[in-house]
Amino acid sequence: MASLSDLKLKYRVLMRTYRYRTHDWRPGAALRKPLAEARIAVVTTAAFHLPDQPPFDESVKGGDFSYREIPSDTDLSSLGIAHKSDAFDASGIETDKNLALPLEVLRDMVRDGKAGSVNARHFSFMGSISAPERLVSRTAPEVAAMLADDGVDAVLLTPI
Repeated sequence: MASLSDLKLKYRVLMRTYRYRTHDWRPGAALRKPLAEARIAVVTTAAFHLPDQPPFDESVKGGDFSYREIPSDTDLSSLGIAHKSDAFDASGIETDKNLALPLEVLRDMVRDGKAGSVNARHFSFMGSISAPERLVSRTAPEVAAMLADDGVDAVLLTPI
């Protein structure tokens, strides 16, 4: 596991001085059916994008708050990574994209009867969004509404 001391000085300073937002998630969400009957989707901040989708825009001040829709049948090896932070070591997810978008694992869970189904679409955001207001007020609720429309029962969040 990485520690703060592993980061470059500028990131150590940023991490110590950044005013993190807090959210009270209570009462939270509860799975209303057994996992073996649930439809599952993945939301990741790995900045994955399909070859025909534009990469995330690294020039957006405060971070690109847009998202990319990733179909469930995507060949994970085709995904590009457009992560903004040079403090992020992408070598793990470049080697195995299932670490951040575990579609193959979810398919195995469905096959083994441990999960009900895998949603037809999943969503990727860019991490390192230092000004999250547009994400919180616009794009996250938009994605949440799409997941609700899809009948998703559980979302696996994979923060990068």
